[in-house]
Order: sequence, then C-alpha cells, then structure tokens
Amino acid sequence: MKYGMVLAATLVMPAACSLGADKPYVVLERGGVRAVIVNNQAVKDQVLPDHREGYSGVASLTRRGQDRNLFVPLYAGLNYEHIHDGTVQARDVLYEPRRAPMEIRRADEHTAELHHPPTPHWQLESWLRYTLLEDGTIEMSLDCIPRAKTFKNGYIGLFFASYIHQPESLDIHFRGTPANDAAGEAQWIRGVTPAHGVRPTHLAFNDQRKFPRDADFPMTLVFNLSDWRYREPWYYGVSHGMAFAQMFRPRDQVRLSQSPDGAGPGNPAWDFQWFIPQYEVGKRYRFVMRATYLPFESTEQVAKATATHRTALQK
Repeated sequence: MKYGMVLAATLVMPAACSLGADKPYVVLERGGVRAVIVNNQAVKDQVLPDHREGYSGVASLTRRGQDRNLFVPLYAGLNYEHIHDGTVQARDVLYEPRRAPMEIRRADEHTAELHHPPTPHWQLESWLRYTLLEDGTIEMSLDCIPRAKTFKNGYIGLFFASYIHQPESLDIHFRGTPANDAAGEAQWIRGVTPAHGVRPTHLAFNDQRKFPRDADFPMTLVFNLSDWRYREPWYYGVSHGMAFAQMFRPRDQVRLSQSPDGAGPGNPAWDFQWFIPQYEVGKRYRFVMRATYLPFESTEQVAKATATHRTALQK
C-alpha cells in the first residue's frame, strides 16, 4: 500500500528470529507449484535476489510452465500487513507485522509456519501457516491470541496484501450485486477502483457490521466502501495468462480490498481484511483461506477449478 511504501524505507528492523530454519525462508513445492514463504527479513540470494525487509508471506509464487513470479519481487503476496483498531497510531504501530520479530520454521514437507510472539504495541501473538495442498493450492491459516486489552475500540482489525507484478489487468472479478440491491440476483462484477483508497473495499451482501474509527484514520483501503457487495466469498485476478483466486470461509466475513497501484504504477494490490469483534484477552481466534494459481482460460473455468476448495471452506 502507498502508505506502507513510505514506511518500508524508514523502518529500523529489530534482529529477526528463526526457529527450525537456517534461512529466513522456506521453499515449498507440490502439484507443479513452487511457493517461497519468507519472514519479514531482507533476503538477497539466488532464491530471493532482492526481497525487501518488512514483507512476510509468499515472496515468490510460480507454477510449472510459468516461471515468472506472480508477486512484485521486492514485496510479497498473502502478506500480513496491518494490525489496527481504527485509531490513529504511529506508522510503526499500524504496520507492526512488518517490524516485530518473526520466527519461521518448516512444520512439515509442505507447510511453513510464521510465528509472531506478542507484538510490542498490540500484544497480539499469531501463528501463520502456509500449506501447499496436493494440487498446489495454498491453504493459509492464522491463529492469534490477544495477550492484553490494547484495542481501544473493542475489535481487532487485520489486513493482508498481495502485491501483483505488472498484470495486464489491474482489476478483480467476483460474484456480487449493487450495494443498493444486496438481495438482487448475483452477477459477475469487475471490481475497478479509480485511485488508491477510492471505493476500494467490497463487503459481503449480509455484512452489516459497524466498526468505530477515528475520523482521520489514515489507512484509506480499510473503511472506504465500493458500490458493490459480494455474494460468494472469493475473487480472482488475471496476470500474464494466469489466474490468482483467493477463497474464504463464509463465517470469517472477510472484506475484499483492492488498489490499482498499491506497489507502484502498474502493480495493483489484491487484498483482504478480517475483523475480530468484541475480542477477549487470552482467547484463540482462527481464520482460514485458500489461494489457487492456475492457467487462465475463462471465468467459468476458474469457477469450476476452484469449486472443490470453495466447498471445503464452507464446512
């Protein structure tokens, strides 16, 4: 995100931690897909030639027949970016997932785990697991436990970003309805946002939740809403002949967000948000999503290819 790009140049990263890994990343391969999972350290080697500090998640995503990284090489996809409660805070606080020390380990042959001990300001402990399923789909789960009563508005807001490298289209596609006709018949929507922070966020058709925030809360992607509501909790975008589909559990009531230039001109951000209302200290909360990267033929082909995963997420 643009607000974050300024931060990336000013952060002073603490000494990073690593648990059960001799490098700050883990390479996963399965089903023709190769995903490099990284913590928030900088990396400069043959695997990740120019990965910038502060960006954890999937640093590189490729598939057999497409060796080009889907994500901007400097940054990452499925990147744990923000913790917030709608109040104005210093940049380092709003972007605490970038600056707090993060451990990485290989949990098994197909799974990497990132662990955040309780973060300095928010005191939120988290475990992010990235698993490559048999067909190469990524299942990402987040478990988190608030360790202190630090969120003033009574909820926890978490934001995840995927920075896409120069796709032919900046837009995303989902099944939805106009916001003023949320009960109408679902149709395919082409999600377009004319500028960063302008109508960027799409809610579920039945999401009536209201989260208080400061009038000058600086992260414009979080609360500025689009003219659409989604009816099915998934969306996809297309980049260099490949589709990237992000799929969610209906119960998690994610909010889909997008920016046309979150990582600079021509590099959109295809994002999502998860909120934990009325949180309790010491309670464990869990979120699950899946992401598929596959050759693109048509909308119908992507819907068919993801159907099994979307059904699994409904359980």
